[in-house]
Amino acid sequence: MSEVIAVSCGVGACKDTLRSAMAIGADRGILVETDVELQPLAVAKLLKALVDREQPSLVILGKQAIDDDCNQTGQMLAALAGLPQATFASKVEVADGHATVTREVDGGLETLKLSLPAVITTDLRLNEPRYATLPNIMKAKNKPLEIVTPAQLGVDIAPRLSTLKIFEPAKRSAGIRVPDVATLIAKLKNEAKVI
Repeated sequence: MSEVIAVSCGVGACKDTLRSAMAIGADRGILVETDVELQPLAVAKLLKALVDREQPSLVILGKQAIDDDCNQTGQMLAALAGLPQATFASKVEVADGHATVTREVDGGLETLKLSLPAVITTDLRLNEPRYATLPNIMKAKNKPLEIVTPAQLGVDIAPRLSTLKIFEPAKRSAGIRVPDVATLIAKLKNEAKVI
């Protein structure tokens, strides 16, 4: 890979996050600046516009969003861009125009081979985080940070969903004790009608 581009979608304060990414190795950053809270589909559309513009060989995203804990942006981006995808990567090797991705599944490990370009979402075991050194923090201030708007990318980010109401479920009523198994079976049969 010849260049690493860090991308964030959100408010202006995301510039600090991008500068941190550049301090630990990214060559440049792109901030898609918006004041509105973005739904996963809007983020995927913004990223797709950037993929079309930048033509990366590999797109790496986190596993899930920290705000709504959803796990869908990477998959949506792959579908919108028509790219192969691998999710929950714990190991990635890139060679000869392919990415070999190892991921943890219920039965052990699964290894996938994808042709590039591709979209990969990560698992926390993919790498050991690096800490930025003071010289790299200073160098990051001079690295290019482009700020674009969704309109400049030609993407409509108007929300498609709205929250009508949020409420806690009703409190669960206390259970009852029965003296013996025969009484339990009678209650399940006659009152609950589950047997």
